[in-house]
Amino acid sequence: MSNKGPIDLSQYRVPRLGRFLPSGGFPVVVVILVVFIIFTSWYQIGPESVGVVLRLGAYNRTVDPGLHFKLPMGIERVYTVQTQRQMKEEFGFRTLRPGINTQYAVGDFDDESLMLTGDLNVAVVEWTVQFRIVDPYKFLFRVRDVGETFRYMTQAVMREVVGDRTVNEVLTVGRSELALDVADRLQLLCDQYETGLRVDQVILQDVTPPEEVKPSFNEVNQAQQEKEKLINQARAEYNRVIPKARGEALQTVQQAEGYAINRVNRAKGEAERFKRLYAEYQKAPEVTSRRMYVEMMEEVLPKVGHKIIVDDKAKNIIPLLPLGENLFGSKEEKGDGS
Repeated sequence: MSNKGPIDLSQYRVPRLGRFLPSGGFPVVVVILVVFIIFTSWYQIGPESVGVVLRLGAYNRTVDPGLHFKLPMGIERVYTVQTQRQMKEEFGFRTLRPGINTQYAVGDFDDESLMLTGDLNVAVVEWTVQFRIVDPYKFLFRVRDVGETFRYMTQAVMREVVGDRTVNEVLTVGRSELALDVADRLQLLCDQYETGLRVDQVILQDVTPPEEVKPSFNEVNQAQQEKEKLINQARAEYNRVIPKARGEALQTVQQAEGYAINRVNRAKGEAERFKRLYAEYQKAPEVTSRRMYVEMMEEVLPKVGHKIIVDDKAKNIIPLLPLGENLFGSKEEKGDGS
């Protein structure tokens, strides 16, 4: 072993701590530790949110918006949860930029929107779910990855409800009822899984048949619309004709009833008049007969145009007869040219 002289131990010497001390002699490490403790002992919760505080990994309390204090050094941790903001999940499409001219993502979302109806037809259903966080503790700790779980639950409920209805109900008349039914069932499922979510609304954005069958489906819709149009026209004609015919029939019946009542009443009146007249006739036959004759003449004579009154003793009445134009008419009326 070669001898190179004594070993220099200065390179292994541990530096003294006093080199890192300030002039007052207080360690910088302690200052840094104090500052760290102070800055980790308070936190602020913004509006529309609450803070969930964990102490050594276990739930401790929930705090409202504002400035709060906690145990430092990671003993207590705070999770901020937005409870007053309405959130949404989109299915079958993705919105890139909302606004007047909304931009949507270009992609294939058939795994979400393509569904089988109850009558074994296929429909493309695009919808949105609006929800809120009502229980921050359940939202954070009762379900792992609650966002993904919620999406799976929503798709399962929508497929179940669509599978219970025909394609016409899903595409046309049953959309509102379908959305309400999905919201109710999804809320029950969220409560059962203790997700801490409240479903506000389910909105069907667009429900259409697949692109391959759209032309045929449009033809069927046009035929159904034409059918409904003809039915409505027939009902309108029915409502126009039938009430009129019923009114005319009722009018005829009422006229007949009125005529019958009038004839019966007149007959009864004439019979009663005849009875009274006969009673008077029995009291004074000659006077009553003359009175009846005079009354009849007063009724008949005004209706006669030319009246000739002769005496039964008169013999030469021919010169008295009006044999001129008043009796036979004018020459022009006879057609005689003389």
